[in-house]
Amino acid sequence: IITPALISGALVERISFRFWCLFTPIWLLLVYSPLAHMVWGGGLLGKDLDFAGGTVVHISSGVTALVLAGLIGARRQWPQSLRPPHDVTQILLGTGLLWFGWFGFNGGSQLAVGGAEIPFTTTHVAAAAGLVAWSLVETWRDGKPTAVGMATGAVAGLVGITPAAGFVTIGSAMAIGAITAVLCYVSVQLKVKLRFDDSLDTYAVHGVGGTAGALLTGVFASAELIAAHPAGQVLAEQGRAALVVGQLQAVLVAYGLAAGGTFLIAGVLRGCGVRFRVPESAENLGVDVAEHGEEAYAERVGSPQRF
Repeated sequence: IITPALISGALVERISFRFWCLFTPIWLLLVYSPLAHMVWGGGLLGKDLDFAGGTVVHISSGVTALVLAGLIGARRQWPQSLRPPHDVTQILLGTGLLWFGWFGFNGGSQLAVGGAEIPFTTTHVAAAAGLVAWSLVETWRDGKPTAVGMATGAVAGLVGITPAAGFVTIGSAMAIGAITAVLCYVSVQLKVKLRFDDSLDTYAVHGVGGTAGALLTGVFASAELIAAHPAGQVLAEQGRAALVVGQLQAVLVAYGLAAGGTFLIAGVLRGCGVRFRVPESAENLGVDVAEHGEEAYAERVGSPQRF
């Protein structure tokens, strides 16, 4: 459910709703489901570590968002016309809901009450470490931390710990959260410099964060906690380097499947005449009006101006 929602964040204000309604179920069948089987269903990546969806959810959504955002192009008048968050309080509320929901996302992946305290706790401390790391980097560069930045850092920490949640110690979880947040911060800054319009930083946070988390899982995985996993045997017999190489291979497979599948599906839909991007007039008017016939914040004619 959450994976297509993440992808949509890169495409807001310009993608055709009809295209999205057709693309999503096809993508779920041809990209997400095979990748989930590879990781959790005894498939190609079954010997690699992905506790709750670092490759399946975050890399797949981030790479797909990157491809679609590149194909659809930037919003008109962007980045000349900046679009700051319209309500920071809702961002913070959403971050709190995500943080709490991630306990079920990661903790529930234990599939049992016994042992769930480990992914539950690692999830919490990784998010906190990501929040602190992002705020420290912002303070160092800009002289002050921002609430939106700290919220993004917390989400980056959550993304980074997702593949590792049940496989690492508390201290390692803090390191993963902090490292991932710093890498995601750099990615966000690079996106701005490259003028690549990933509206809500889907690739910069989820793609980069998922990639970092998958690789760091190999670096920090505890031999005791992965003993029952096929990767535990790899670690015991071939060493830490082989474990990290296996994680890298899983990342590359996820990138290839997500990017290739997205190109194929988008190309076929566009070849069949499905409009990919809304017309310029609809984009200027707003896709809520053009695509759905409604406005979130309608202004009444003759209403007094509020300041």
